[in-house]
Amino acid sequence: MDTRLLHTFTALARTGSFTAAAAELNLAQSTVTVHIRALERELGARLFDRLPSGALLTEYGRGLLERAEDVLDAVARLRADVDGDVRGSVTLGAPESLCSTRVPGAIAALRTSHPEVDVRLYAAGTAECVEGLRSGRLDLALLLEEDADFRDVITEPITQEPLAFLCAPGHPLAARAQAVTWTDLAAESFFLLEQGCSYSDELERRLLAVPGTRPRPTRFGSVDAARSCVAAGLGLTLLPLTTVAEQLHQGRLVQVPGPRLADVPVRLARHRRRWTGPAVQAFSQELIRQATH
Repeated sequence: MDTRLLHTFTALARTGSFTAAAAELNLAQSTVTVHIRALERELGARLFDRLPSGALLTEYGRGLLERAEDVLDAVARLRADVDGDVRGSVTLGAPESLCSTRVPGAIAALRTSHPEVDVRLYAAGTAECVEGLRSGRLDLALLLEEDADFRDVITEPITQEPLAFLCAPGHPLAARAQAVTWTDLAAESFFLLEQGCSYSDELERRLLAVPGTRPRPTRFGSVDAARSCVAAGLGLTLLPLTTVAEQLHQGRLVQVPGPRLADVPVRLARHRRRWTGPAVQAFSQELIRQATH
């Protein structure tokens, strides 16, 4: 069997779209169609239902997917054993805050130690990262999670992110000598990261639990947007210290002495069953090395 057909099959299963699969594989859409038809003829079964919303795996196709991934993993292992060199591409998903702080140093180090490994980086929250690992779109992910019990995904903590309440220098809470209380915080406007950010979700739950108050949280998909609103004096935020080091040094933001919050673990995640090739292993080692230093 031509393994190119299996590559096309798994890509279409991941994306659910002939157009998206063609873009991912750098093929013409007609070539994807030809590959799928050839595989269906060879196996004597329909693998996808072609619907207006996209390509949906049939029952037989769902059963084939795991076995096809096993075959492609085995082929990749054979090639790695023959080549001996560390080369290829690695796709990493991570929260935006880690994309701008923890990841660049690891990529730079990898380019020095293994110049033939390319890294593709996607900013994504926990749910999207876990789904990407399960579907095969991601090789690795970094998660900011206290608990990480996910089916088919294994994680290891590699470092911790200290959190801080932040405001503009002119904000009334900036001059407080004593730690502010949850009641004080619940009376403020907060600019937090979007739903799915574990520490932002936990903070909003705590604020909403304060009796007799009406917290005003606004959610953003961007760390920079939250920082900018707070620096303009519009309210407070809660962010990892690594994401605001420059703003604190410049005096654009100041820490608010507030309730103690536990550091958030940074977890390196991968799919439980998939083979970890040399390129993925090399990048994993750089991520761990950069985190521990």
